[in-house]
Amino acid sequence: MLHLRLIVPPDRTQAAVDLIERTVGTTHLVVLPGAARDPAGDLVLCDVAREAGHELLAGLRELRIDQDGSIAVENIYLSLSKRAAQAEEEAPGEAADAVIWEQLTDATHEESTLTITYSAFMIIATMIAACGVVLDNSILIVGAMAVGPEFGPLAGICTGVVQRAPRLVLRSLSALLVGFAAAIVATTVFSLGMDALGLFSVEKLDAERVNTGFIWKPDPLSFVVALLAGAAGTLSLTSTKSGALIGVAISVTTVPAAANAAVALSYGQFGQMWGSVEQLLLNLFGIILAGTVTLYGQVLLWRTQRGHWTRKGKA
Repeated sequence: MLHLRLIVPPDRTQAAVDLIERTVGTTHLVVLPGAARDPAGDLVLCDVAREAGHELLAGLRELRIDQDGSIAVENIYLSLSKRAAQAEEEAPGEAADAVIWEQLTDATHEESTLTITYSAFMIIATMIAACGVVLDNSILIVGAMAVGPEFGPLAGICTGVVQRAPRLVLRSLSALLVGFAAAIVATTVFSLGMDALGLFSVEKLDAERVNTGFIWKPDPLSFVVALLAGAAGTLSLTSTKSGALIGVAISVTTVPAAANAAVALSYGQFGQMWGSVEQLLLNLFGIILAGTVTLYGQVLLWRTQRGHWTRKGKA
């Protein structure tokens, strides 16, 4: 279930209430006239089944409540209410299959914005991966994968393509490219510094690395893993399964590939560098492709379920 808190201009309160009452899957409607002060208006509260959330939010936005008032949405993790259970049964489809596009767009907007924090995480993750590459330490590689924030911009690109939001695509692509470029440059300098301290060496980079040699040797399996990770990551975002997203973060070699490219560049090992860059681009493309296809698939699935429910309701 979702909980909606609305600040509605008084001249549109009745229209908003009528919309909520018409929407199948809503309950716990509360109207407090004149309760809101900034912006001024009526406070309207309600709960809605996740399956009906997008339809209701779209209707409220058509009333321009988001422009002249406020729409706040919260996830309800526990609702002890017979009426809430009934509302979820009445709503079309399954909650796990529903995509709240406004929620997804807002989440990807925040995660795909180029900020100092995002850049810092990207650089730190790549430096950790650089240590893992030189030491042939798979634990450090996994840790770097978990720290890397790159899935946010990747999800933003997928969402922007499906929602036909070019500004989101451009912002996400900018964050992705600038983030990786900054990380590679910083890690190259970091590698040179570590070499000067005697902690890194070209011999360690060129040695047979049983645990991390795959990072700069892309193969068809790398692309298959990227496709699976892209699909799983997108599903985790649309269903708010954060645990699955963490699993995705440690399944693809984007950050480690960037780190291997940086260390190889610092030693002039251009063969490893280009192999790492190829691995990086292959993974990024696979994730974007699979994520976009997954979102389109969810759109089609939801339309099919919605159409089936509508026909069943009319029968």
